[in-house]
Amino acid sequence: MHDLSQGLAAVSLTLADDPGGLGATHATQADGIAGLGWLLVALPLAGAALLLLGGRVTNSWGPALATGLSWASFGVGVAIIAQLAGLPEAERALSVPLWEWVSVGDLSLRAGLLLDPLSLAFVMLITFVGSLIHVYSLGYMEHDPDKRRFFAYLNLFVAAMLILVLADSYLLLFVGWEGVGLASYLLIGFWNWNPDYAAAANKAFVVNRVGDVGLITAMAIMLATFGALDFATVHGSAGGASDLTLTLVGLALLLAACGKSAQFPLQSWLGDAMAGPTPVSALIHAATMVTAGVYLIARSQAIYDLTPDARLVVAVVGAVTLLYGAIVGCAKDDLKKALAASTMSQIGYMMLAVGLGPVGYLYAIFHLVTHGFFKANMFLGAGSVMHAMNNRVDMRRFGALRKDVKITFITFAAGWLAIIGFPLTAGWFSKDYIIETAFTMEGWQGWVFGGVALLGAGITAFYMSRLFFMTFFGEKRWHEDDHPHESPLVMTVPMMVLALGSLVLGAVLYPTGIITGWLEPVFGHAEHGEPLIPQLAIQISAFVLMLAGAGLAWMMYARREVPQTAPRASLVTVAARRDLFQDDVNDALFTGPTMALARTTVDADDVLVEGGVTGGTTGGLNAVSGLLRRAQNGFVRSYALTMLLGVVAILGAVWVMQ
Repeated sequence: MHDLSQGLAAVSLTLADDPGGLGATHATQADGIAGLGWLLVALPLAGAALLLLGGRVTNSWGPALATGLSWASFGVGVAIIAQLAGLPEAERALSVPLWEWVSVGDLSLRAGLLLDPLSLAFVMLITFVGSLIHVYSLGYMEHDPDKRRFFAYLNLFVAAMLILVLADSYLLLFVGWEGVGLASYLLIGFWNWNPDYAAAANKAFVVNRVGDVGLITAMAIMLATFGALDFATVHGSAGGASDLTLTLVGLALLLAACGKSAQFPLQSWLGDAMAGPTPVSALIHAATMVTAGVYLIARSQAIYDLTPDARLVVAVVGAVTLLYGAIVGCAKDDLKKALAASTMSQIGYMMLAVGLGPVGYLYAIFHLVTHGFFKANMFLGAGSVMHAMNNRVDMRRFGALRKDVKITFITFAAGWLAIIGFPLTAGWFSKDYIIETAFTMEGWQGWVFGGVALLGAGITAFYMSRLFFMTFFGEKRWHEDDHPHESPLVMTVPMMVLALGSLVLGAVLYPTGIITGWLEPVFGHAEHGEPLIPQLAIQISAFVLMLAGAGLAWMMYARREVPQTAPRASLVTVAARRDLFQDDVNDALFTGPTMALARTTVDADDVLVEGGVTGGTTGGLNAVSGLLRRAQNGFVRSYALTMLLGVVAILGAVWVMQ
């Protein structure tokens, strides 16, 4: 066991100081505004507590308070970043000790926060995008009678995400991990009067618990191997562990990431999770529960750098999910479920990137940040479309909406351009670098991962253009009682801000070196190698595939008439509509056998226990009690006869004994 008594004030973090290598820097105890880093979590957490405990008293001002506290957390984050940016790169890691958690013998587990470039990049994304979603929700949930409870859950979600990314140990990270799971369960099932919505929340909760087994297993192995769960000790000692141990830890962490980030084979909950209010979808997809798995892998860089086998599995899972989500997205007619499939695919890009090695970590986080903007933009846009169309989500009953909801159309177009990788948009910068990096891998990995990433770009352009054209172009296919109208400013202003970020964030962050310089103390210098084919050829191929995908979608869904009912389709399309039969597979492999086992257990209980043991005993006692009851009939002659029989029985026994 390792003695952690030296505490967090002088923890040593093992970080990259060269491409792919490991170096060391030190987290010193935070002072100044950074010393108040706990406010990042405390502010939204206090909002959640006040709104939940305050009851109806907070109905009128609670939502505004929750929104203000979320912005206040963002303000604290900006101040801390300003302080960190003023420090030399090697000193940009500050610790905020909180309390001693467990102290048993030589084992000492402490709770604390780690303020470094990676955690603060997430803080900015979570608090900024999350706060915009709070503002949007003031309009979207205005007429909901339980909006106070909704805003309490929003604050709880933000607080839990901040705990997750600010934790300085896997143990505290797990607290945030579970907190996000709880908050998402409450938000997805917010309208739980609908049984389908309640079932969707339960499904998300259960599937995520499967992933949690991975994180718990990884922590158990770490504790047994290193005697600690804090990043400093675990990452600093990883070099002394066996290959098998590191591989097992890496695979267990990957299982956890698959559950939280909806990666194959634990992605089935993501589509159903669209049952929650649309701001919830934006919050989960952008700020950023589903990217928590990417954060977990990137934060565990020191482990994955030492276990190439586990890292290769991460890349394979990312590549499979990338195509899986893209194929599913091609056949969805539900606006929100199509966006959910695109999230699955884009997270696949990020997982593929973190599986590519040190350079990939940077591009994964870069794509995560840009994705947070353009995906939140499109989800809020989807909510605005639903606001205009009586909460309908079937794109086959939309069409030609660009003239009636112009702000929504323009802002959504910005997100669409970014996600399909239109040149110079945010998505173009971040996704193209992942594609190029995939082609730098040696041997078959370069061709396979590069080819999948390139193919995924073409398919993404098709299904996202299909969504865009079916919604805003073509002929009107509305219901008679639909009267589209633009959303109020409280909803459209956040969309405008996010749309701007979707267009310019890539150009602001990457060519200027802001994102690379900021994350370099964590991941090291990022510069990918020479790809298998010329870089220009990759960029031209990606551009041509984007044009082909968007052009095909234009021909099929903007120029041609779109039937209001989905036509009969090929087996491939049917499979895509049913999420490639993932639920059927899960039912066959897990639900069916589990239900059969449960039924068998119930039958065994009825037949053997109730019928045999309990039933036999009960039956015997009932029979005896019945006889005794009949004997107690109130007639003296009966009692005299009983006494006579007793005397005869006693005399008979005495005679036999003699």
